[in-house]
Amino acid sequence: MEKKRTNFGEFIKGFIRVNPLLVLMVGLCSALAISTRVESCIFMGLAVIFVLTCSNVIISLIRKLIPDQIRIPIYIVVIASFVTIVDLTLKTMPAIYERLGVWIPLIVVNCIILARAEGYASDARVSHAFMDGLGIGLGYTCVLLIMSVFRELFGTGEIVMFNTTIVSLGSKSMPTILILFPGAFITFAMLLALLQWHQQRKKPEAKEGPE
Repeated sequence: MEKKRTNFGEFIKGFIRVNPLLVLMVGLCSALAISTRVESCIFMGLAVIFVLTCSNVIISLIRKLIPDQIRIPIYIVVIASFVTIVDLTLKTMPAIYERLGVWIPLIVVNCIILARAEGYASDARVSHAFMDGLGIGLGYTCVLLIMSVFRELFGTGEIVMFNTTIVSLGSKSMPTILILFPGAFITFAMLLALLQWHQQRKKPEAKEGPE
């Protein structure tokens, strides 16, 4: 029997409590690799939200028709169909497509998508699967944007979107390590530390008992 769930609860959990990057620790490779530019992260986030939400809905719809022995290949076919739609759409924007490169086709094997299909959508009603995909996708995108804003701004001194400088610190002498791989790990570690600090503050203080 399905556990007691609400649409809002399934949507909101992806931002912090079940955040795919900071809590579940899945989909890290693409997040660390592309978070050097805000512009790239916006399109990657939209692609993951679309694929995750649509595949969750389809898998939830057909979950009772899928033989258990072949469920994983069917999940991959469903996911690959939506990734193909994203891939063909982004090819109409060559500059963005070239920057995201191999990471768009690799959404097919992104652990976030397959994990939600197998671990959630295959056992959830359609409305819950839709809200789960939307919330998890937005949680992933929020972390990507936070990382990319920090890395691009403090690694290059400016944020450029669509060939327009949105924010500039007025200096070109910035620590370029932030836009290299070590910078990705440093930024991610800082976010993890911030989350841990936030969660520790929310915990009630232990009451002292009688000695």
